[in-house]
Amino acid sequence: MNKLKKIFFRWEMFLILILVAEIFIFGSINPRFLRMNVLLGSVNDYISICIIALFVTFVMITGGIDIQAGSIVGLTSIVLGLLWQDAGFNIWLAIPLAIMIGGICGAFSGFLIAYTGVQPMVVTLGGMFLYSGLAIAVSNLSVSSSFEGISGYPDAFIQIANGRTFGIPNPFIIFLVLVAFAYVLLHKTKYGRYIFLVGVNQSAAEYSGIKSKLIIMSTYMLSGISASIAGIVLTSYLGSSRSDLGSELTLPIITAVVLGGTLTTGGKGGVIGTALAALVIGILKFGMQMAGVPTQYLDIPVGLLLVVAVALRCMSGNSILGMKIKKLLKAYKKTSSKAN
Repeated sequence: MNKLKKIFFRWEMFLILILVAEIFIFGSINPRFLRMNVLLGSVNDYISICIIALFVTFVMITGGIDIQAGSIVGLTSIVLGLLWQDAGFNIWLAIPLAIMIGGICGAFSGFLIAYTGVQPMVVTLGGMFLYSGLAIAVSNLSVSSSFEGISGYPDAFIQIANGRTFGIPNPFIIFLVLVAFAYVLLHKTKYGRYIFLVGVNQSAAEYSGIKSKLIIMSTYMLSGISASIAGIVLTSYLGSSRSDLGSELTLPIITAVVLGGTLTTGGKGGVIGTALAALVIGILKFGMQMAGVPTQYLDIPVGLLLVVAVALRCMSGNSILGMKIKKLLKAYKKTSSKAN
């Protein structure tokens, strides 16, 4: 009985209920939304959020934050195009090289945060401007104009995002594979335990013999790699490399991580919660588009979700506030029983 309670009262179960409610509500507004091919076809619109949020979770569990991932998406995209079109690299060689760039960007920011003690918000904010500026600079090296982007990719590359395997879109399969990898890495390995320990108390982790600075740096590197993978998938979907790809991803990514149950102060979080929260946000934005809501208003509910999620987490962690709420509920029960 206790096990069932733990399952049904988990935060992840609440997210699943939200997901089901979204599908039901948007399906009633627009019946086309319930078509499986439409629902699966929408994956490419938000798969970048899903992929990056998985590994930004690692960063935030250590007590950090990463707001530069969107800029790394654009940098990866344009580097891929430059390597393939202008440098003459085979596309399958250019992909790992572009992903390596994302890892280097993440590792560089992680090094500054871990070994210099600069606040993660400051470093990643600087990284956001640095990497977006580098993306524009790199795009100017190409024979194609930065406005048009680099296109004409081979069909095999385009199929990464636009193809299907057993009727399932390839990007969704990539996402599921990354969910499994991230889950095992975070929840089933020593490395994952070290991430949680660093987030709970970095000093105590250091005294325990854990190289906390290296752990922190590695989480930013993983975040950078995930941003590069998202950049590859997004480039394949659009069929064009552009330096401004991913510029609007920061808010949804952070919202997905926080909504998924990761504490902004670190020490607590999970991959499954983040994955479900990312799907909640993706379905929400797609459903609002299907309902006829203008594009410029789609970030409003995402912003509200972030504020509400943080507020609820703070309330649940505030014992004094919790006691006051319990007292109010008891007083309400007494008055209602007397009235009856």
